[in-house]
Amino acid sequence: MANLLSMFILMEVVAGGFRFGVDGLRMDYYIMSCPFAESIVQNTVNRALQDDPTLAAALVRMHFHDCFVEGCDGSILVDSTKDNTAEKDSPGNLSLRGYEVIDDAKEQLEDQCPGIVSCADIVAMAARDAIFWSGGPVYDIPKGRKDGRRSKIEDTINLPFPTFNTSELISAFGKRGFSAQEMVALSGAHTLGVARCSSFKNRLSKADANLDSNFAKTLSKTCSAGDNAEQPFDATQNIFDNFYFNALIRKSGVLFSDQVLYTTPRTRNIVNGYAMNQAMFFFDFQQAMVKMGKVDVKEGSNGEVRQNCRKIN
Repeated sequence: MANLLSMFILMEVVAGGFRFGVDGLRMDYYIMSCPFAESIVQNTVNRALQDDPTLAAALVRMHFHDCFVEGCDGSILVDSTKDNTAEKDSPGNLSLRGYEVIDDAKEQLEDQCPGIVSCADIVAMAARDAIFWSGGPVYDIPKGRKDGRRSKIEDTINLPFPTFNTSELISAFGKRGFSAQEMVALSGAHTLGVARCSSFKNRLSKADANLDSNFAKTLSKTCSAGDNAEQPFDATQNIFDNFYFNALIRKSGVLFSDQVLYTTPRTRNIVNGYAMNQAMFFFDFQQAMVKMGKVDVKEGSNGEVRQNCRKIN
């Protein structure tokens, strides 16, 4: 029986290697080396979100900001040192939260399976679990990302800005292999969370035909409390749904880069489709998230598994 079991395990490993490449991403990447990895991450995320539901948006945003800079390699987690200013200290990343959730999961995983589960995979799994906890689609993601050895503030220039128009958004996402439809679907992550006044106050300085007048007053009232005052992206900021797209139709997008998705003919029909059909949005979103999780991943000797997510080995 032991011999048969060993042979079965070997067949699984070999088949996995042929199917995905020896160092390739696999759905069952940790099945033998750390079988409880996914449940540890999910339980950690669930506990954190029960205490603070707003962390769901933070964990999804963290994954996005990680993948768009140097690929999905956990570089967003690295702390700055006296010799290097890391990604997390760039202006676009200063409002990121949830690092302690990743630290918590990593500490447990190091106790269970030392040196096996990468920080990059923890970030990807945490984002997926946060989406499901908030009422979004359930989906699996391939694992096996390695952690990057570089995290520099200058690389964050690749992040999309809240002032981008549709052409700039399509270009920024297109450079990473995403279509216009996938870009709109991923923008739907703004169904969770808030934006700070500093990211949208420029819209209030002059009349904007694409901004509902009553909603403009709401934004102005928010900004009266200062640049760090927060405005929810839609009416259900802790629930993953399609309300974000309905807000765009009502000219109530918070960021300029949100509202242009509806004002631009090329993407308007996509917004209309998602506003009318939440199931279609969920399906396209999960497909795009799986694809995003594969952007410029480090595999094999091109990366490492950090012992501490906040510093390179």
